[in-house]
Amino acid sequence: MQTKAAILRRHDANGPYAQSRPLDIVAVDLAPPGRGEVLVAIKAAGLCHSDLSVINGDRPRPLPMALGHEAAGVIEAVGDGVDDLAPGDHVVTVFMANCGHCLPCAEGRPALCEPGAAANGAGELVGGGSRLCSDGAPIHHHLGVSAFAERAVMSRRSVVRIDRDIPFVEAALFGCAVLTGVGAVVNTARLGLGASAAVIGLGGVGLAALLGARAAGAARIVAVDLSPEKLALAAELGATDIVDARDPDCAAQVRALSGGGVDFAFEMAGSIGALGNAVEMTRRGGMTVTAGLPPPGAALPVDIVRLVGEERTLKGSYMGSCVPARDIPRFIQLYREGRLPVDRLLSGTLSLDEINAGFDRLQDGSAVRQVVLF
Repeated sequence: MQTKAAILRRHDANGPYAQSRPLDIVAVDLAPPGRGEVLVAIKAAGLCHSDLSVINGDRPRPLPMALGHEAAGVIEAVGDGVDDLAPGDHVVTVFMANCGHCLPCAEGRPALCEPGAAANGAGELVGGGSRLCSDGAPIHHHLGVSAFAERAVMSRRSVVRIDRDIPFVEAALFGCAVLTGVGAVVNTARLGLGASAAVIGLGGVGLAALLGARAAGAARIVAVDLSPEKLALAAELGATDIVDARDPDCAAQVRALSGGGVDFAFEMAGSIGALGNAVEMTRRGGMTVTAGLPPPGAALPVDIVRLVGEERTLKGSYMGSCVPARDIPRFIQLYREGRLPVDRLLSGTLSLDEINAGFDRLQDGSAVRQVVLF
């Protein structure tokens, strides 16, 4: 069959993307699902900095590639061996398919699946190869999903079934922004009741982390960003304090507000400078968690004496250290109860044909989460 999809063919396009149009909206050929795979009719797909970092070349991927990894949709068909999903089921996509057999999977850490990571790096499905092509030439998959398309074939392990009453536009955000941001708080950091936290970088993932900290019972939440509009939104969402990241003394401000530093600092900006500030905002014995992804090769100088003598922890968080089949339903239930108002992260919706302009808004910081509707 054919499907309309957003295809990236080069990393060198300059903004504004509405004019240079790095994403080509074309019809491509889509193979039927193979063993252990599903065909999903995409209903909503979020624009994320992980997509933008491929477009602008910060995180090069094999090209051509069909982008998009944060989405919700409906199962249209299942391949052999898939007996727990059926056509008509509503699902959220997950950007790391897990094999279920490697050591990280056996330890209950599917975000670190070794075959899944290798497949994502190669632009293939975890079952091997691509299901997309144009004029007989293969098109690579983005993180096993390729959600900026009317339809997508992916591994069964790249989707989690959800209740049918959840609106697709909000359900899509649970596949990346919520999974990564809330997961970093409750899984990676295991933030406890009454703790203090700082969130540096208030994009979709950062604001989701703020919501997670509030839901987990943090007593003080300091929001740090360059954007006055995002700081104002953070205050509406439960931040007890806001700090302008443009101030060179922003780390000192956070330490003063929190009586010597926060228990947990969450760096979500994907910037080495932001990560350095996050470390400085964390108290003695505290934990700095980073889910930001700077360009490959970026390095942070660390004062080892302070790391040891002050018993600090610097910890990475990928996919929020989540078990998606466990955590997505939990997070959705918190959303139902009003404790995770992820709908407040939505900046607007757009059509697939408008996606290049959408990435301009993401790049300039004027949008938090935009969602393509199909």
